[in-house]
Amino acid sequence: MAKKVTNEISIYERQRQENIAQRDKLLKQLALDASSAGLGPGQKPKPAKPTATQKKKPAVKKIKEEIVPRRTSSRIAGIEADSEVAKRKAQDDYVAVQEAARVKRQRISGPLDLSEVQVAGKGWDKNANFLQGIVDGGARNTKERTFGEQEVKETTDKELRALREKMSSLDLYEGFEPNRIKITPERIYSLGFHPTSEKPLVFAGDKSGNLGIFDASQRSATSVKHEEVKANDQDEEEAQENDSNPSITSFHLHGRTISSFQFSPHNHSHVYTSSYDSSLRLLDLTKSSCTDIYAPTDTSVNEPISGVEMDPQTPHLLYFSRLDGHVGRVDTRTPDTVEIFQLSEKKIGGFSLNPSCPHFIATASLDRTMRIWDLRKISGRKGAQLPALCGEHESRLSVSHAAFNSAGQVATASYDDTIKIHTFEGMSGWSVGRDLTEKEMEPSSIIRHNNQTGRWVTILRAQWQMNPSDNVQRFCIGNMNRFVDIYTSRGEQLAQLGGNGITAVPAVAQFHPTNDWVASGTASGKLCLWL
Repeated sequence: MAKKVTNEISIYERQRQENIAQRDKLLKQLALDASSAGLGPGQKPKPAKPTATQKKKPAVKKIKEEIVPRRTSSRIAGIEADSEVAKRKAQDDYVAVQEAARVKRQRISGPLDLSEVQVAGKGWDKNANFLQGIVDGGARNTKERTFGEQEVKETTDKELRALREKMSSLDLYEGFEPNRIKITPERIYSLGFHPTSEKPLVFAGDKSGNLGIFDASQRSATSVKHEEVKANDQDEEEAQENDSNPSITSFHLHGRTISSFQFSPHNHSHVYTSSYDSSLRLLDLTKSSCTDIYAPTDTSVNEPISGVEMDPQTPHLLYFSRLDGHVGRVDTRTPDTVEIFQLSEKKIGGFSLNPSCPHFIATASLDRTMRIWDLRKISGRKGAQLPALCGEHESRLSVSHAAFNSAGQVATASYDDTIKIHTFEGMSGWSVGRDLTEKEMEPSSIIRHNNQTGRWVTILRAQWQMNPSDNVQRFCIGNMNRFVDIYTSRGEQLAQLGGNGITAVPAVAQFHPTNDWVASGTASGKLCLWL
């Protein structure tokens, strides 16, 4: 029986060997056929030489990297492994790296000269710059639209249609493409126009504490060629090749994110900035200097500031909010005297003063509430005093920001994908500490809007035009489909601004206070502008 099994195995083995030989013969024949037909692997074709018509790519500017402690070899230095000397060396290297990281994020304090803190752009000259004459006297859209020409045509109300046509007619700035206007080195967190109406001057604060300034009255050589309407195509190509980059100036004013800034309503050459490095600073454009306004006395204290506003009726009174739920006010004449109020147990993402009645303040918090406070009535024991709470409205998810307009309306954006507009009438006649009913705190309009920004896009905020020339209250807000939406105070959409060349979400949107100009910034520090 065993012999039979051995015989069967040998027959199987012989058959297997024959199959292997037959397969190898077939593969060799297929390889010969493919080679004769020119299908086999051959030499790689040489790359084509660039023709004269192909444009040379501009040289990439090398960014000077920050010098950090350099690692060295213990073996070459003659240090034995696992010895006390090696352990001490490793500990010293670790401490040096940690110290370098700490210094990079440390709060910037003391007076600064703008010529010494400039980090990018054209050299800064105090006596000759693009602010001269103003401070002296005071990518293709890959997403679908949700509002456009068809909605404007279908509008039956004459006044609303005229307003929609007016706002929809704003054109993307043609001086430079949005991808070329890198106003800040990193992600934009705050943005705004200088109050002057003579020309668009845009300021932007980024994640690393840089403040960028862009003068939109400048134009590229390409845009000039288009306006001259020259027939010679070669001239236009030459203009594109010789086209210079926009002139942008950037200053490093803070050690961390510039969360907000505001121009003083009493002196337009003064810019107040707030930062996550726990400080408030004053940038004086006339003197080309930057000085401290407020910061904790202990430099190790971490109290990130999320917003700053100046009282429009009291020139020296400055308000600010913190990420730990506190709101403070400081008199710039005596910055050592600061009042701090804890208005929430969680993060306050934004706050706003009523421009007409600045003793009323609106706060938006991570605890899902929008609250109205009356600063005329402050009560409580010393160290735990609070202004009077007039009322609150709770949303389904956290509220990112609250903004007052000049008519006493508050616009909020929250993570429940809504924009809510609260209308408070006759605030100037309210009694001190008035208690609002739940019905009075209900929003007058609710707009469905995608506010899910994720980790890499700055939080969307509704920002009012403070002094519209036609007295029609309106606000703008970034759109995750790479647009900027404009709405009225009644929740009616007026326009959806976009254009070719916008390759990222223009999340941080802002109106000019009086002119119909809109600016918006992206996570890559690029600026979009509609005029």
